[in-house]
Amino acid sequence: MELIIIVVFVLGYTCIALEHPLKINKTASAILTGVICWTLFALSTPQDSLLKSAEFNRFLEVLKLELHEKFLALNQEELFRHFVVSELSHHLASIAEILFFLMGAMTIVELVDAHHGFRFITDRIKTKNVKTLLWIICWVTFFLSSILDNLTTSIVMVSLIRKLVPQKDLRLFFAGMVVIAANAGGAWTPIGDVTTTMLWIGGQISTMSIMKAVFLPSVICILAPLIYLSFTLKGELGEPSQDNNDPLKGAIKGGKLMLILGVGALVSVPIFKTFTHLPPYLGMLGGLGMLWVVSELIHPELEEAVKKNFTAAGALARIDVPSVLFFLGILLAVGALESMLTLHNLAESLAQVLGDNRIIITLIGMFSAIVDNVPLVAASMGMYSMDVYPQDHLIWEYLAYCAGTGGSILIIGSAAGVAVMGMEKIDFIWYIKKVSIIALIGYFAGAITYLIMKLLL
Repeated sequence: MELIIIVVFVLGYTCIALEHPLKINKTASAILTGVICWTLFALSTPQDSLLKSAEFNRFLEVLKLELHEKFLALNQEELFRHFVVSELSHHLASIAEILFFLMGAMTIVELVDAHHGFRFITDRIKTKNVKTLLWIICWVTFFLSSILDNLTTSIVMVSLIRKLVPQKDLRLFFAGMVVIAANAGGAWTPIGDVTTTMLWIGGQISTMSIMKAVFLPSVICILAPLIYLSFTLKGELGEPSQDNNDPLKGAIKGGKLMLILGVGALVSVPIFKTFTHLPPYLGMLGGLGMLWVVSELIHPELEEAVKKNFTAAGALARIDVPSVLFFLGILLAVGALESMLTLHNLAESLAQVLGDNRIIITLIGMFSAIVDNVPLVAASMGMYSMDVYPQDHLIWEYLAYCAGTGGSILIIGSAAGVAVMGMEKIDFIWYIKKVSIIALIGYFAGAITYLIMKLLL
């Protein structure tokens, strides 16, 4: 049965990767994969290796305390069913923390965007020099994505370069660099990229440690391509188009206030976790609640139907719910493989074949250019035990960097890349020819920087 579950997982993953040719939304494939994997796991005959595992024995000890005399009447098959339900509940609790965190963050960003809060950043960019503009765009993207997230930042910055770079080919290149910068910027903070957030919520990394360890490699990841392009980039910006229908034109009441409160709410989440030791999603939901109250109060003159567009109620209707459900489905599927000990066995096999975990993590990062980095990180979290690799171990920090930045190598390798691809209609082959090598240079430059830092410190 284990082999059948692995086949189902691979088929589901294939459907996710071939979303566009199959014309089946990846969220549907992910949800079905997660449900089928757990169903087959529950109906399977337990493996001897699982029954003898430390995880199963710990479960039996807890169950014995809960059921007392009833425990003695249970046969092996019934014990296994209890184990599956217990594991499912455990994984669902962990996944729910991530999903509520993401929903809170996405709603806050939508709320700021509804008030055109980001224009107070983007409207400051006035240069007409191609190379100077590229540096400014990339560094604004880098730091903005560390506070927001790489997906939202990419959307905001692509909307900006549409106004600043009217020349089509050059604009596509700028959009490709936005993907690299957004992924690099999101990798070094707990709230900048969903994979780093997963590791942070899971306890594998702590806030200050990941920022200190991965900041410089992330900087090098975008700095190396920029230095290279400073000598090779050619082209003219052309005259910017005058778009009277620009949605960013005209001020919205409370835009600056919502920007300050929104960024403050996002940045305060790690501080909230540090001081209260409560899960991060509570801090995020608290920040959302605060912005919700403010958004209701600053537009008293508007009619209820119009006012809704500028409150959290309207923002909740605009967030990318399919992406949230995609995370739910794929994390459930990976959780089934983890509970079956398949990922643990895979980690042992890789360690025997490759010998060095740094090589394995580097390859995982490169593989995330082809396969979505969320399930890769989820699988890696199941492969390596925190009993062996404690919080802030090299494995977790290096994984945050590699999984966060490796997706830039191909445009389909990250949520930011897919969003930009859709917005600017970037061709997959064009990206490989024009941007992939540059992204690869940055990826390895940052990886080498991290490994050297660990040798010297």
